[in-house]
Amino acid sequence: MPRPTAHRTPFGTAPGNAEADLWTLDSGTGVRAEVLTYGGILHRLTVPDTHGESRQIVRSLSAMDEYAKDHPYFGALVGRYANRIAHGSFALDGTTHEIPVNDRGHALHGGPEGFHTRVWEATSREDGDAAFVDLRLHSPDGDMGFPGALDVRATYAVDASGTFSLDCTATTDRVTVVNLTQHAYFNLGDDDVLGHTLQVDADHYLPVDAEGIPEGDPAEVLGTPFDLTGPQVLRERLSLPHEQLASAGGFDHCWVLRDAAPGDGLRRAARLTAPDASRVMEVWTTEPGIQVYTGNLLDGTFTDGEGRVHDRHGAVCLETQHLPDSPNRAAFPTTVLRPGQTLHTRTEWRFPHLTVPR
Repeated sequence: MPRPTAHRTPFGTAPGNAEADLWTLDSGTGVRAEVLTYGGILHRLTVPDTHGESRQIVRSLSAMDEYAKDHPYFGALVGRYANRIAHGSFALDGTTHEIPVNDRGHALHGGPEGFHTRVWEATSREDGDAAFVDLRLHSPDGDMGFPGALDVRATYAVDASGTFSLDCTATTDRVTVVNLTQHAYFNLGDDDVLGHTLQVDADHYLPVDAEGIPEGDPAEVLGTPFDLTGPQVLRERLSLPHEQLASAGGFDHCWVLRDAAPGDGLRRAARLTAPDASRVMEVWTTEPGIQVYTGNLLDGTFTDGEGRVHDRHGAVCLETQHLPDSPNRAAFPTTVLRPGQTLHTRTEWRFPHLTVPR
């Protein structure tokens, strides 16, 4: 069996004159990931279909100067806090912290200069069965208003079975909050994702107000358009009448995943299938939630290097994460990280239609 490999090439000059690199992780069996040191961005993810035809399945931008613009987080590794913190404010051990607001009066994805705007340090390694690129970032105390100096490592990998994965770890020297996610926009093979089938392994979701902030406790999906406990065609789900869908223009909600089985903590979160079933992707994670965003605000402003226009509902994000606004919600799983603790999260993207062995 071919050995997975890692290879680096220059990608361009990022804001601040730092040089950005492109790391290619090749499984040797058809799956290939291309990761930027700028923003930890998943630039490309190429996956064969059941006929052996390869396709790039994440929406990307063409060049460094496009990624340097204010774009909707195409492929980015976002932090310190993925999703929203209401009014950019939270209290921690009696001290209130203020994060710059950048989304309808709330802090989104770590603020306007979050991790998606940084150049990460990178090293690679190969162990015979997998190839890895380790990205490291130091976030100083007070960065975007967050307390504590935070050291983050994000490890992307592909293995010979075709599994693509992301492991994140973080440590701090002062109590803080952390919530990291990968913000890829997926399309397994069509002009848009409305004909894709999606299943989410969750019995509850978080209703949100018109500004994307949770309205209260998780609600049951049963009897609502948010019931994705079985495979559902996205076009059919999004066409159902519901004030939550009307307000957001589609899905932009967090599902609360079922408890993980004992062992490695991984459980399946979602299964996405192309309209012709030629590609299937499963998302497995240790995180308690998954934000499903159906590209409601994509408007054709951005294109990729092949001239593909990123239009509304052109892709779907499946962001594994803790729940939005958790620092202000004592009932939600905690995102607090203290000195002496290590945050560790893992997400895997598996492609069960491939015939290579796991």
